Amino acid sequence: RLLRDAGIGFMFAPRFHPAMRHAGPVRREIGIRTVFNVLGPLTNPAGARHQVLGVATPTLAEKLALALGRMDIDHALVVHGAGGLDELSLSGPSLVYDVRPGQPPQRMVVDAAQLGLQPAPNEALRGGNAATNAAITKGVLTGAEQGPRRDVVLLNAAAALVAADAAPDLHTGIEQARASIDGGYAYERLQRMVNLSNFSE
Repeated sequence: RLLRDAGIGFMFAPRFHPAMRHAGPVRREIGIRTVFNVLGPLTNPAGARHQVLGVATPTLAEKLALALGRMDIDHALVVHGAGGLDELSLSGPSLVYDVRPGQPPQRMVVDAAQLGLQPAPNEALRGGNAATNAAITKGVLTGAEQGPRRDVVLLNAAAALVAADAAPDLHTGIEQARASIDGGYAYERLQRMVNLSNFSE
């Protein structure tokens, strides 16, 4: 309903992914990376045909990109950020595999500085508890928050726009994301999701 009426939503994986619900406790108990670290991201319960999939290691990024290329998708980006992030990073080069059906994944290295964004350490993005994170999100989407947090949102939103075939490249995607925030559209969409979520409860 949220996706239909607000165009944005959040799915808590254990609730919507019954088969993987039992994998989490086992994975935590084992304490090392297992096949579950690969299966979880690949078995998206939403059946997303366009997606950005973040992973914590470069090796896993390549493997998941190859696997995604054999699945029923339209366009995906598999990303790994500097410092072990499972998203595009401001702190250094990010590894990106551009995945389209019937083609080998295209490997790219993305440098945020070359896209006009200010480099920043990962520590500059650190959040806190739920209230703190909500305030940060509101600050970024209302334009009150400038700096690394806004920039990392622009960068990763650009990746989503490229994967959705709504932007031809990351540079254009950044400009589109910036216009969405500065025009109030991103925050309005978030508010719509919040209002619908509260109503649903």
